[in-house]
Amino acid sequence: MKRLLREHGYDATLFDSAGTLLQHQNYDQALCIVLDIDLAGQSGIDLRRQLAAKGIEVPVIFVTGNNSEDCRSAAMTSGCAAYLNKPFNPSSLIASVEAVCGRPA
Repeated sequence: MKRLLREHGYDATLFDSAGTLLQHQNYDQALCIVLDIDLAGQSGIDLRRQLAAKGIEVPVIFVTGNNSEDCRSAAMTSGCAAYLNKPFNPSSLIASVEAVCGRPA
């Protein structure tokens, strides 16, 4: 994903855990967060809610291999900007990022 985003002109930063993302200090420079719903030891949806509770309203694009109706509903309710089911076409990710950032697709 990082390589794909960089190929399209985005400077991507990767985080190795939910805790590392929560400790990040430069959210004001982020255009969006691409977040897996199934994280090691935590739900990406819960992480999205924790970010919102801290006042961090960076748009979130969820990716998941669990495309259940409950998962999709929870993601949408959490306020995600886009929801992509794995495996997804790389152009779907770029189109979602561009939509969030206001760039033409």
